[in-house]
Amino acid sequence: MKNTSGSRRKKIPERTPQKILAMIMAGGKGERLMPLTEQRSKPSVPFAGTYRIVDFALSNFLNSGIQSMYVLVQYRSQSLIEHLRRAWRFGGTNRQNFITVVPPQMKGGGKWYEGTADAIYHNINLIQDFAPGLVAVFGADHIYRMDVRQMIQFHLDHKADVTVASLPVPIHTAKGFGIIEVNAAHQIIGFEEKPASPKAMLDNPEMAFSSMGNYIFNANILVQILEQDASQAGTHDFGRNIIPSLIKSKRVLAYDFMDNAIPGILPYEEWGYWRDVGTLEAYWQANMDVLGETPIF
Repeated sequence: MKNTSGSRRKKIPERTPQKILAMIMAGGKGERLMPLTEQRSKPSVPFAGTYRIVDFALSNFLNSGIQSMYVLVQYRSQSLIEHLRRAWRFGGTNRQNFITVVPPQMKGGGKWYEGTADAIYHNINLIQDFAPGLVAVFGADHIYRMDVRQMIQFHLDHKADVTVASLPVPIHTAKGFGIIEVNAAHQIIGFEEKPASPKAMLDNPEMAFSSMGNYIFNANILVQILEQDASQAGTHDFGRNIIPSLIKSKRVLAYDFMDNAIPGILPYEEWGYWRDVGTLEAYWQANMDVLGETPIF
């Protein structure tokens, strides 16, 4: 979808009204990207000759005025750590401005993280010490631009406990994503991670409404659900455990990424561009998307 409608333009918040902490999950193996991930994690894979995949999550936060970030690493992380050290040094003496790499702390009896929620849980002290009002839990393995301030404003305006960034995907590819059902008030009433038979959107049977794996949590809600999840058996995963559990008792809303207005987007660029580059074919195609006189990204 192209940026052809002036009706999509909306006022962008100048600053975030609450203290916000970003937790970026950057420990993915990227097994389907082998041999590119033979010596490095998926977020560390080069992109477009200049960047690493992780750079898009980091730049989205910085351009949104969010400058307090922990990057959680695990699988073959040295390449990623070196990249962050060289390319993302900033903050100086300001303790509120930082990009800090967090290796596994082995608090669970010397084990690696068992899931995305487990990774955050084992670093829950970082959230408690920083004492934010909101926590943004984002992945680091997708190619996209996003003004996170708009998602945060949506979260606050709708008095949500949790907000899930979402977008329509073709029904034939939906098996690889967390699929969402929403009501007319944007509230999530169903969430299934990588379903065998994805449910289509009511107004478009060829599309399904998918989670982007990016979440805004009220900090107290996140701490509470992580402690609860850690005490139970399971995969300790945001998509499989945390979100399905919260929709039963909390106000969990879906933020439509197609409403996210990017300042300066050009007429030939694709509105709502977001790519999961989890396969070699998808990775190659996304690299092609930045080429030419009128690249779509």
